[in-house]
Amino acid sequence: MNRIFFRFFVLVMLSITAATFVIYFAFSRLFGDPLEDIARRQAAAQIFLLEQYIDQAPSDEWLARLNNVRIVSDVRYDLIPLAQARSALPAGRRALLDRGELVLDPANRSFYRRVDLDGERYIGSHEEVLHAQDLPVDIGQALKMEALRYVIVAIALLVPIALWSRSHWQGLQSLSRMADEFGSGKLTARSQMKPSASIYPLAERINHMADRIEDLLEAQKSLLHSVSHELRTPIARLEFGLELLDARARDPDLSKRVRAMEGDLRELNSLVNELLDMSKLDSTRKLQIEPVRLDALLRECLEMLPPSPHTLDCLLPEDLGELALDRRLLARAVCNLLRNAQKYAAGRILLSAARTEGGVEITVDDDGPGIPVEERDKVFDPFYRLDRSRDRATGGFGLGLSIARKAVALHGGSLHADGAPLGGARFVIKLPA
Repeated sequence: MNRIFFRFFVLVMLSITAATFVIYFAFSRLFGDPLEDIARRQAAAQIFLLEQYIDQAPSDEWLARLNNVRIVSDVRYDLIPLAQARSALPAGRRALLDRGELVLDPANRSFYRRVDLDGERYIGSHEEVLHAQDLPVDIGQALKMEALRYVIVAIALLVPIALWSRSHWQGLQSLSRMADEFGSGKLTARSQMKPSASIYPLAERINHMADRIEDLLEAQKSLLHSVSHELRTPIARLEFGLELLDARARDPDLSKRVRAMEGDLRELNSLVNELLDMSKLDSTRKLQIEPVRLDALLRECLEMLPPSPHTLDCLLPEDLGELALDRRLLARAVCNLLRNAQKYAAGRILLSAARTEGGVEITVDDDGPGIPVEERDKVFDPFYRLDRSRDRATGGFGLGLSIARKAVALHGGSLHADGAPLGGARFVIKLPA
């Protein structure tokens, strides 16, 4: 919230600052410099004294009254040549001086004004300028007042902006929590927000989207589960019928074809079992968590592998310790990776594990053809196989890696593919401590 509030507040204050400068320059152009108006008000007494006392004197008493004012005033009054005064003023102010108007210089706390235009005060008075210095002008105080006004406006804006940001932030936090829960698999998560909330329409649209996604996923899971279960009955009948047919067949060619059909049925039965496993993983809400010695679990995975001509090496340190996890699910994930390595390895497979700063890494390496970089994430998609020309006896159904990633994700970990030092593929499981 602090970041959103600060950014919005800074944006508002920058806008106010820009507006203040625009107003200042616009008013200066149209109505004169506001600072000069302030200086004129502060020097009003001296200007009044000049215009109403000194200038009202008869021609032969003008200098006398000026001297009287010099004696009693803290302001310094000097008579200087017109040329000197003109050189001290910017070009835009010289025309005012030439017309006989009073020209303020707030920065130097002074003003200039010609004695007269016709030389009636004394001989040569039209060539001299009255220069008043040390006027009681304090532009700094005026600027401080403007700064104080600006601060008061900022504080006055701070409260409503904070309240406005807080209401939005609470709504966004609610949507964020709902999105996290929904993304983690809790499909019933919805945003509970009052209709008066500022982002209520957005929350309603997100809830409708979540309803639609939940309905689609539930329909997909139900269809997958139902079809998989329904396929088991005709598969069992076909297996029984083929066994009877094989028992009565006397033709060797027919027996050979029956055995091939039995192999196809076993393959179909394996596919149904994997589809059911996928469906169970998608609907899993709670894991059977228990303390498990990781090195012992990994060695059990090695023992569960079918016989293979490949060299299977194991590199497990003694400090792996225990982890709280679902033994069956993690074993399934590791076994799937090892079976995948058996399919593609040329001669060697390496299973290793190590403690890391954030948890544990389990690595399966092989010396097979490896996985192209652009396909290392696609191999975890269901039914995706790298070499589509291979038959299923070599390439499998393309579900093993997908099941492994889902099982690891349910533990809060991750599974990704990389290049192996052995030259083939590497699969890395990262589990939190």
